Amino acid sequence: MTPRDPLAGKVVLVTRPRDQSASLVGELERRGATAMVAPTIEVVPVRSAELTKAVQDLAAGAFAWITLTSRVTVDVLASRLESGDVRARVAAVGEGTAAAFRRWAGRDPDLVPKTFTTAALAHAFPRGHGRVLCARADVAPEGFEEALAAKGWTPLRVDAYRTKMPEWLPIGAREALARGTIDAITFTSASSVRGFANAATDVRGDPKVVCIGPVTAREARAHGLEVAAVAEPHTMEGLIAALERALAGA
Repeated sequence: MTPRDPLAGKVVLVTRPRDQSASLVGELERRGATAMVAPTIEVVPVRSAELTKAVQDLAAGAFAWITLTSRVTVDVLASRLESGDVRARVAAVGEGTAAAFRRWAGRDPDLVPKTFTTAALAHAFPRGHGRVLCARADVAPEGFEEALAAKGWTPLRVDAYRTKMPEWLPIGAREALARGTIDAITFTSASSVRGFANAATDVRGDPKVVCIGPVTAREARAHGLEVAAVAEPHTMEGLIAALERALAGA
């Protein structure tokens, strides 16, 4: 941290699930900011016969590809499979998801798009034939599987985890928002925006809204939030840089 660091002395609301927020909180605190963790979503692994059958088919080599559209998907697989049982080519949505897969499986994904969005992943996906396992969140938007089908594949979408939204933010976050002492709010998914809109009832001051990517930013604008900056690239490092841009002149 330097005296000119734009994050020094700022209070940043982190809306990621608590168990996924440690790296972002650490980077904020290293730069002199106060990170206030106020999860606006909770991720719950799915227990279903459909997911169990899909995982068994994956281990049996019945899929040509599996798509990993979040780190949570990697965690769900790791809880159900040995890493060597992923008998398919692997497409990861971004570097964070790819890194989680590397740590677990000990190998690189076969495909990571240059832009870290599901739309870019679908665009980068090759044409071909065979089954593709798309293990995703229950609230993940439509369109991804249709894009793969248009390229000749047979996608199977199964819910890997559910996203729950709290009725209220933690008391400290509610009070800080009501006092107008929050300088910035970070969003790392469209569902975290929806969770915030559902749980935040009194937001005062002018907190800078910073989003990890264009899909998240579009959701924020749809809920009436003014987006101050969007991460580029769509990573935690990019999010920190976007925060610095948004707060540099504040």
